[in-house]
Amino acid sequence: MDRLSEARRWLSEAEWDLGTARDLLKLGRYNAAAFYAQQAAEKAVKAMLYALGEVPIGHSVRELLERFASLSGQDVGSLMDSARELDRHYIPSRYPNALPSGTPHEAYDELTARRVIACAEEVLAFARQFLRGLGL
Repeated sequence: MDRLSEARRWLSEAEWDLGTARDLLKLGRYNAAAFYAQQAAEKAVKAMLYALGEVPIGHSVRELLERFASLSGQDVGSLMDSARELDRHYIPSRYPNALPSGTPHEAYDELTARRVIACAEEVLAFARQFLRGLGL
């Protein structure tokens, strides 16, 4: 599979995950909404890396964006606050032992989920624009 086809597949899944995050928000499944938002952003950045011919490894949106910036020369500084926010939800949104007490579904609220989804939307908007510039 060529690099642009692979990028297209990853962006498609990122869009799907963002839609899932929005659906989970409506259902009050705030921890799961945050996790799917993180996944959407991670996959969007991986789509950009695949488009550059890179095989991305890892789950940190921040680190993936830094790798993308170093390869592409693109300025991703405006995305770094969102990337750091998204990274905070990769594990605690799913695992009770990542929290001092209680469970992720008790710890997350609507405001947090909305904030994380907004961060993912920002990353996806950047990825769409970059990939559109490559003809995707």
